[in-house]
This record gives sequence, structure tokens and C-alpha cells, in this order.
Amino acid sequence: MKTAVIYWSGTGNTEAMAKAVAEAAGTDAVQVSAFDGDVSEYDALALGCPAMGAEELEDSEFEPFFSSIEGKISGKKIAIFGSYDWGDGEWMRLWADRVKAAGAEVVGGEGLICNNTPDDDALDKCRELGKQLA
Repeated sequence: MKTAVIYWSGTGNTEAMAKAVAEAAGTDAVQVSAFDGDVSEYDALALGCPAMGAEELEDSEFEPFFSSIEGKISGKKIAIFGSYDWGDGEWMRLWADRVKAAGAEVVGGEGLICNNTPDDDALDKCRELGKQLA
């Protein structure tokens, strides 16, 4: 199964999560700005983005990227994850709904969130997510 882990991180928290997911999935984590592949060629994707603003996806790089692939993810396994500092995870629930509406399967049924810097427990959950994806 061909898998990609693509993320955006402002502080390094979501990057740490992405690296743990990628390690367990047997692939590399790639920043969204460096991803130059075609998601149609992948069976599974792990997508990472922290909560920004009023609990939304980062709007200058990640949201445009996700919007551009939304029509190409039907039938794929998608793991979503990210860190947050405030709120209750609404951005992740809305994002999971978008993934499902696009016809993809959200691995684990929901996204994985971590408050601020991921601790060992959070990184273990990221690795488990990577295993489920692969």
C-alpha cells in the first residue's frame, strides 16, 4: 500500500506528530509546501494540521492544499491529526466531516488531537494511528 504523510506545522508540535505517524506507517513525513506528488497515486494519506484562528485549518498553505485534493480522496484511507492550544477540537470534527463527505474513510473514525507539545502518550497514539493507516 502506498502511503503519504503530509503536514503543516507552525511550532513543531504537529511536525513531531507527523514524524511519529510516518515512522509507524513506514514512510517519511513531508511538509505540505514540499509535497509534489499526486494524491491519486496513494492508497492512504495521513494529513496533519494544527488548529489555527477560530479553530480552523491553517489558511495560507494547508487549507488550499486540502481543498485541492478533496475531490481526489474518495475511497482512500485518511488519517488526520494535529495539535491545538485552545478550544475543544471543533476544527478536527469539521475536518473529519469534510473527509467523510468526500467519500474517504477516516482511520479510527475521527482525528487525533494533542494539546500543545505531544508527550510520550500522544506520540504513542500517533504511532498507533500510523500502524492503523498502513
